[in-house]
Amino acid sequence: MKTKIKKYMVLIGILSISAAMLLITVVYYDLYKQQILLDLKTYAQLLVKMDGQLTAANDYAFAAEEGIRITFIDEEGWVTLDSQADSRGMDNHKERPEIEEAFINGEGMAIRESRTFGQSTFYYALYLENGSVVRVSREADSIYSIFGKVLPSLGVAALFLLLLCLLLGNYLTRSLVRPIVQLTESMDETEVMADYEELNPFIQMIRKQHEDIMKSAKVREEFTANVSHELKTPLTAISGYAELIETGMASAEDVELFARGIHSSATRLLTLINDIIRLSELDDTEEEPVFERLNLFIAAQTCVDMLGINAEKHEVELMLTGKDCYITGNKQMIEELLYNLCDNAIRYNNKNGKVMLETYEEEKETILIVQDTGIGIPMEHQERIFERFYRVDKSRSKQTGGTGLGLAIVKHILVKHDARMELKSEEGVGTMIKIAFPHRNRYKFHNEIEPMS
Repeated sequence: MKTKIKKYMVLIGILSISAAMLLITVVYYDLYKQQILLDLKTYAQLLVKMDGQLTAANDYAFAAEEGIRITFIDEEGWVTLDSQADSRGMDNHKERPEIEEAFINGEGMAIRESRTFGQSTFYYALYLENGSVVRVSREADSIYSIFGKVLPSLGVAALFLLLLCLLLGNYLTRSLVRPIVQLTESMDETEVMADYEELNPFIQMIRKQHEDIMKSAKVREEFTANVSHELKTPLTAISGYAELIETGMASAEDVELFARGIHSSATRLLTLINDIIRLSELDDTEEEPVFERLNLFIAAQTCVDMLGINAEKHEVELMLTGKDCYITGNKQMIEELLYNLCDNAIRYNNKNGKVMLETYEEEKETILIVQDTGIGIPMEHQERIFERFYRVDKSRSKQTGGTGLGLAIVKHILVKHDARMELKSEEGVGTMIKIAFPHRNRYKFHNEIEPMS
């Protein structure tokens, strides 16, 4: 970054200096040209006042000392007198630009350049009352010659300015980069601000990204620690039971009990691994899921049929009300969402409790309600139940086989479907979760849980 800024600064400096040098030369030459023509005009007017006093070429020797050439041309265009040459062998001058202009307008000017000798000849012609024209001319440096003479001085000035540009570029580069360097060295410092207001949004964006990265890293670290802990428990149980059977310390009556323990822990372990894999897939996938038109009522009915035996086992009544209503969603994800919500409602219910599902349509949304008559969720826990491995009652969760990841998976699925969730729960009374799917596929992200009024 520093190198690029310096290169651009030097390039801008070179272009600016070159343009300035060219402009100065052109402006200077224009002033120089105007001054010479003005001098020639003054000479011509002086000659008019001296008309009749100077009649021979030798009389104009004073002009030659100053590099001035004087020529008189008659009304036919022939040279009658020239201060530096014999007029008898000269061509007709009537078509010379300055002579022609003088006959028409009373005065004329012209400049003829000679690149070979680096000189320019300046002409000024003045029409006289007797019908003739007097022309005054002088050789002077051309613009190329002037530029060549001042080039060394301009070169020195250019080098000085270029060095100044390098120094300023280095200073400005350090000033621009300093806040970023400070930010990388002390990302958590709130006092690190840019010297330029325009960089502040960029710095704030970097700090926010850093905070997001740190937060994500912390979440992953906690997730890894939780995964290790959760996997360790069933594995320890399996290893312990297996060791007792292997060493013969278990009696014949205990073998069947230990086998049930191994089977239960293995089942819990498989469930936990599947949930972890699924959550990782939802976290890491960059591909958009395949959406299709789904009948939410039919999907809910399938879930009720699938969990019917599990509900009977827990002595819970599972029922569905509503009618056909449609959403745009991913079939597998919607099935997972329904399964996790209903499974949680069954697990954390009371004997002879109820789990009621309802589907219906509103003006802009399709609604799914899962309501139970279970143990409920205390208010202080309601905002955290969708966190990974978060459990309100850890002992009951393990007894019922919960992994603590079901609602985290639900939250991910809701984000993927732009759906919003409302939660209402009262301890000892039950919990109601309301999910609203927008009729449009991409409506707005609603990944916050809103307490229901």
